[in-house]
Amino acid sequence: MSSTPAIEVTALTKAYGDLDVLRGVDLTVPAGSIHALLGSNGAGKTTMIRILATLLRADGGSATVAGHDVARESALVRGAISLTGQFAAVDEILTGRENLVMVGRLRHLGDPRATADELLERFDLTDAGGRRVATYSGGMRRRLDIAMSLVGDPTVLFLDEPTTGLDPQSRQEVWRTVRELAGRGTTVLLTTQHLEEAEALADCIAILHEGRIIAEGTLADLKRLLPPAKVEYVEKQPSLEDVFLAVVGSRS
Repeated sequence: MSSTPAIEVTALTKAYGDLDVLRGVDLTVPAGSIHALLGSNGAGKTTMIRILATLLRADGGSATVAGHDVARESALVRGAISLTGQFAAVDEILTGRENLVMVGRLRHLGDPRATADELLERFDLTDAGGRRVATYSGGMRRRLDIAMSLVGDPTVLFLDEPTTGLDPQSRQEVWRTVRELAGRGTTVLLTTQHLEEAEALADCIAILHEGRIIAEGTLADLKRLLPPAKVEYVEKQPSLEDVFLAVVGSRS
């Protein structure tokens, strides 16, 4: 893992008219890590991702991604990143393979078909590669969307609420995919409202509230912010999600 941060944000600000969305955000994301950005609706998560992805210009402060300034070196930043939004940006008329080949051609790859086949295998979509995406499940579409974002081997991947609208089984599939990406050295900045998602995936968690980072650290670090836990002996019952995954898994 490189000692140079993949993402470095200092005193970042952004306002829409009289509404201050980001009010001096500081954030450092080590290379090769999964960093979760938690916050409720309106906290500024998507605005921050859009600034880092060069889709929006900050009002103040500075930010670098993969060593490049997002304001002055936007083309270099775009060449080093990929962004997956809240909803899968796939063409339902095309097949999964055709979607990947199209992105490969847009990125001017030498052999986009070979890249498409490698990503289909990597994301367990080879058997579905020749089918139109309209026939895919939600989890399959999201896996394809993430696969498309990896065409060209970006070093930094922004995932903006990647499991929005997914059922529990599909959400588990996406979690597995994100873990594999980090294991291969990709830096992932993940925004989410789901606390269990950050708990399951993130090496480090930052809480964004009213435009500022109000807490940051590992899960253990954040738990130490609370009073010591009181030990009680209770019978743990399985959650409905546990039951759903067990039942569905037993029939697959």
